Amino acid sequence: MFNLLAVLALFSLSVLVSAPARAQSAVPAFAQAVAEAAAMDEDIAAFYRENGYQQIWTGTGNRHKQRRAALLKTLARAGDHGLPVAAYDTELLKTNLRRVGSTRELGRIEVEMSRLFLLYARHVQSGVVAPKQVARDIFRDVPLRNRKALLAGFAQNSPSGFLKSLAPTAPEYARLMKEKLRLENLLAQGGWGDTVSARSVKPGASGDAVVALRNRLVRMGYLRRSATRSYDADLQRAVQLFQIDHGLEPDGVAGEDTMKEINRPVGDRLKSVIVTMERERWMNIDRGARHIWVNLTDFTTRIIDDGKVTFETRSVIGKNRSDTRSPEFSDEMEHMIVNPTWNVPRSIAVKEYLPALQRNPQAAGHMRIIDVRGQLVDRSAVDFTQYSASNFPFDMKQPPSNTNALGLVKFMFPNRHNIYLHDTPEKSLFGREVRAFSHGCVRLQKPFEFGYALLARQTDDPRGTFHRALDTGRETQIDLEEHVPVHIVYRTAVMPAKGRANYRRDVYGRDAKLWNALAGAGVALRAVQG
Repeated sequence: MFNLLAVLALFSLSVLVSAPARAQSAVPAFAQAVAEAAAMDEDIAAFYRENGYQQIWTGTGNRHKQRRAALLKTLARAGDHGLPVAAYDTELLKTNLRRVGSTRELGRIEVEMSRLFLLYARHVQSGVVAPKQVARDIFRDVPLRNRKALLAGFAQNSPSGFLKSLAPTAPEYARLMKEKLRLENLLAQGGWGDTVSARSVKPGASGDAVVALRNRLVRMGYLRRSATRSYDADLQRAVQLFQIDHGLEPDGVAGEDTMKEINRPVGDRLKSVIVTMERERWMNIDRGARHIWVNLTDFTTRIIDDGKVTFETRSVIGKNRSDTRSPEFSDEMEHMIVNPTWNVPRSIAVKEYLPALQRNPQAAGHMRIIDVRGQLVDRSAVDFTQYSASNFPFDMKQPPSNTNALGLVKFMFPNRHNIYLHDTPEKSLFGREVRAFSHGCVRLQKPFEFGYALLARQTDDPRGTFHRALDTGRETQIDLEEHVPVHIVYRTAVMPAKGRANYRRDVYGRDAKLWNALAGAGVALRAVQG
């Protein structure tokens, strides 16, 4: 059995010798071997047909050696990206390379290396699992690259440089990788130490539970080490900082919810980082120099301009129920409607309003009931008990008013999910820590200010433009001259450009499902020293 270099040398010699018969037989033999090995992959087969079956991996030249070395090194470090290292099986590849003993086997290895390259490129560019495999309310159009163009690009460029360029270039992705390494190092060192056994601890307390809480926060980097056994002002400030970083009410009290987050193991945070990296790969796209970023897990809506947050407001998202969870998707905001009419979705009309009308035809008197001809229905003339969810023939609308369910403005990015951003008369909900109360749309605490920020790009008087429409009391549409991309996302790990990592709770349980899908594909937690 020949080793790889011997076979490559013999193969190259067979091509270069002057004997026409030998030259004519070697190349077709390799071409035939490649064609057979690539028969089940049209993209790879097309690439080799178009390049005349030239080797890009298995030649003897320095360029081929560099490509092999770069690919093997990159695949060996795929775990840095939270990818399924076992899927690439570099040890098997090395064994096969050492055992090559014929032109036929050489062609098979050539195709196998191209296949592994493309598999890795797909994973690191666009994700390991498809969003639809995770949850039915994740609607992401994953950016799949042209596989033949990837092979051609790799063959024409620096191997190491091209492989490095495949991963998302968003700064957030690089910060996630850094946090992943930090957590893996912590995991190797035993994590954050013993958990706190008490369900809650308050300022002024003392004893073993306070010591355990203090020790854990020291390991987390929120507090300097000391021998103090009391819940003093320093410990209270440390708890507040932890609460801010984890989306909790920053009252400085280690209550039940706060303690639950403090006691989470390093592995849980590491999973959050890995699934967030996967979500970043799903969105490996141009998000827009200006875009709107709605992170469902931290109940906020932001306007991002050239990578910087220029506006932020609290949000209310959909209830954690199968029919009301806010979906994840991207679209473009086109206009806002001031003094909106609420066209009640049929699901709400038949599930919530119809039962009330059956009990009392005059229920929900603020709603208008409209028939198929667009005429206002006389409630006293209708027996609502005759109707069910399947045959209810009416539409329901709430005219513009201060008590309208949509408030005084809604922001539209027309989509098949019927999701939009809007005002609300239920202002008290913004004071809650967990703000999942809507039927799926996203409510804004500062809708007017959000409108001003959007209009500032097209008028010198955004406030005046907005309020002139508002003061009419009539439904008025204001178009955005420049459409703004809207990204409704789900990030439980957020890496600010400065400061500590932020973590949020898995409100809808989607990250748990995504982790299970990644684990099923071969992604694993690892502990790394140094």
